[in-house]
Amino acid sequence: MNPDTEPIRITRGPGGEVEAEGLFDSLAANILRHAGFLFEPALRGHWIRLPFDMGRDWENQHATWAAEMLTVARYPVHLAPNLRPGAPKSSTPRTPAMTAQAPPGRRPHR
Repeated sequence: MNPDTEPIRITRGPGGEVEAEGLFDSLAANILRHAGFLFEPALRGHWIRLPFDMGRDWENQHATWAAEMLTVARYPVHLAPNLRPGAPKSSTPRTPAMTAQAPPGRRPHR
């Protein structure tokens, strides 16, 4: 590992999703998978993110856990301050996520 490499950046994207960006070797990828990150195929490699709609506390805990494990493995890591457990919610409005809902007048399945 070269100490001059760019850090692995774990941030909350504009849509509210938690993403990891940077250059990953197999150990870093395995650490991120262990922390709950998904590797989705994209045009330029993979989109590395936590699952959607798990709640801010869950996302913050898993992002912090990933950053701690990567740091212990001696990777340079930048964890966005708003991803630390107990971080205040941002004041910027988020667009509502699309969720499956029962049509009006029908009860949802349980």
